[in-house]
Amino acid sequence: MGIVWTLNASAEEASESVPTVIAPAETVAAEADNLGLPALGTAGAEKAPAPAPPTLLPWGERPTKLKRAWAGASSAAVTAAGADAASADPSGSLVPVPEYAPKGHNSRAGILSQTHTSIVPPAPPPAGPVGRAATGDVFFHYAVGTQVGETDGTWANVSIARPALAQGDFHTLAEIAVQSADGRQIVEVGWTVDRQVNGDNDPHLFVYYWKNREPSCYNACGFEVYSAASIKPGDTLPTGVQKRFGIQHSSGAWWIAYDSEWIGYFPDRLWDGAYTRGGLTQWFGEVAASTDRPCTDMGNGIVVSDGSAARIGTISMTNGPEPKATVRATSAHYGVLSLSDRTFRFGGPGAC
Repeated sequence: MGIVWTLNASAEEASESVPTVIAPAETVAAEADNLGLPALGTAGAEKAPAPAPPTLLPWGERPTKLKRAWAGASSAAVTAAGADAASADPSGSLVPVPEYAPKGHNSRAGILSQTHTSIVPPAPPPAGPVGRAATGDVFFHYAVGTQVGETDGTWANVSIARPALAQGDFHTLAEIAVQSADGRQIVEVGWTVDRQVNGDNDPHLFVYYWKNREPSCYNACGFEVYSAASIKPGDTLPTGVQKRFGIQHSSGAWWIAYDSEWIGYFPDRLWDGAYTRGGLTQWFGEVAASTDRPCTDMGNGIVVSDGSAARIGTISMTNGPEPKATVRATSAHYGVLSLSDRTFRFGGPGAC
């Protein structure tokens, strides 16, 4: 079975070409060929020597092993065990699986506000929020903090929750992103609740990248897992906690950090060596819904006027300007509230 995913640019991006990604499911190599990107495990592909990560994590600490729950543990079980993550694959495999599903982006040049997809989101369990049936349209809603300025990366403490994902909607997530100044090249890391990508309603670690504003795939499509990592993108995370997420350019790669480890990197060759420093940094919540009035929660589903709402905090820039995030919401159904230059609350229950 194949999937055809066509992105329709917002009004701000109308002058740009509309990319089409054809993603047949037969092999990962075929996915990469269609995107013009290297795929994890492609036979015969020449592989450069693995780079070494920075000695210290973006927040200045030496890496230490994450505490893992048993492979296949649910988010509730990871939380109860006081663990940092668990392999979503009961085998405990550290090989990330490429997953193709809608992903939004926003920048100074404009936001991706709507796309069209042939993917039909899986239905939630019977007790889940009903929402509306999928139509093939995807509407993106953001609550975002932004900062302009050259940097080698960023890190922040991000609330992890298990927001309700309505029937017919695609995902609800929180992330940090380092972009080129024009917003065309992007590296992202965060957590997402996405039944299409993850197969359940739990939050999972994800990574993603864009080249020339064209999408790739979740968790693989050129991402290399670090040989010393305890987990991989796609693994299950705990809820009701804040964890550190980081992105840093070093040794010819964009390195990704989670909690206390480097988990892997996107090599510079994915951008032909042309993207090695950020010019625009963002931290945000994102809902991909089948309507412009979504029933899906963002963050932890609590309105930002409440002190217990989800937050992104201790925002820091690596070899960049002093942090001073400018916040905004692109949807009337979600909020954002600045608490300081480095911390803001975001999210809410949506329109239902």
